Amino acid sequence: MSIKAVTDADFEAEVLNSDKPVIVDFWAEWCGPCKQFGPVFEEVSENVAEVSFAKVNIDENPEAPTKYGVRGIPTMLMFKNGEVAAMKVGNTTKSDFEAWVNENK
Repeated sequence: MSIKAVTDADFEAEVLNSDKPVIVDFWAEWCGPCKQFGPVFEEVSENVAEVSFAKVNIDENPEAPTKYGVRGIPTMLMFKNGEVAAMKVGNTTKSDFEAWVNENK
């Protein structure tokens, strides 16, 4: 499954109004742990069809991370029916991230 790059302008349409759960990775270009986690996020997104995956660059899109209290990156938020259903902060292993996705989807 492809990962969508979401902006503040289309956050509501792509994430909040989605008909299935969406995991959003809040990240930045300069963030080392974000760069390490990127391939894990990509790999897991290819194995989980019932969830959409999106990335929000916090430097280019400050509204969404501020609204949802993102204080450290990477932060993954799972949205269901327009609400935050789960949060995971920090770099993690593929098996941990996959388990988190499967527990919360």
